[in-house]
Amino acid sequence: MRKTVDNVEKACEGIESGMTLMLGGFGLCGIPENSIEHLVKMEVKDLTCISNNAGVDDFGLGLLLHKKQIKKMISSYVGENDEFERQMLSGELEVDLIPQGSLAERCRAGGTGIPAFYTPAGFGTEVAEGKEIREFNGKPHILETALTADYAIVKAWKGDTEGNLIYKGTARNFNPVMAMAGKITIAEVEELVEAGELDPNQIHTPGIFVQRIFQGKKFEKRIEQLTVRKKA
Repeated sequence: MRKTVDNVEKACEGIESGMTLMLGGFGLCGIPENSIEHLVKMEVKDLTCISNNAGVDDFGLGLLLHKKQIKKMISSYVGENDEFERQMLSGELEVDLIPQGSLAERCRAGGTGIPAFYTPAGFGTEVAEGKEIREFNGKPHILETALTADYAIVKAWKGDTEGNLIYKGTARNFNPVMAMAGKITIAEVEELVEAGELDPNQIHTPGIFVQRIFQGKKFEKRIEQLTVRKKA
C-alpha cells in the first residue's frame, strides 16, 4: 500500500516521448512544478498534454513549450502564454480548445469509466464540428468523449504514504478529476505524512487513484497576474 518514492526522478520513471499526460493546475495555481521541471530535463518529446492552459512563458508548461517538447495541447484557453499563442497560430502546435466545464467533465468521465456524455456547451460553434448532436428537452446537445492519459501528474497540499491527497483552496481545481483519469498517477505534495495522520473526512483524492507520491521541493507558487491597489 505504500506509494512513496524518494524523489521526482523516481516518480517520473517510465514517461516516454509520444505519451499523453494530464497535468493539474489552473494558470500557475496548483501545478506540479517539480515534475514539469524534471520533464524538461528528461527531454521527452512529442507529448500530448491535457491541462487547463499552459502556464506562462517562463514557468509551468511554458517551459516544455519553449523546448518544443509538446506536440499537442488539449486545453480550455491559451491564457497568458505568448509562446503558446505563437505556436498555435503558426501551426507548429496542434491545439484542441475545449469549453472549461467540458474539459473538467471529460477528465472526470475518464476517471469514472464513462466513455462519453452529452452537453449543450459548444453547440453552434466550431467545438461541435464533426460531433454527434442529439436533442434533450428541446435543446441540442453535442456528444463529448472521455479523456484519459498514460500518466496524470497532480500537485497537492498534503498527502500520506498510501497516496491519499488533500488540496488547498483554489489549488484543488483540475487536480482531483485528473488524478482519477491517469493509468499511472503521480502526486507531488508540499507535506508528506504517514498513513492515518490525515483526517479521512478531509481527503479529496483517495489513495486508490495514486500510484506514486513524493514530497516536492522549493515550490515557487508564482502569481500569474499581480494586481495591487494604487496608493491613495
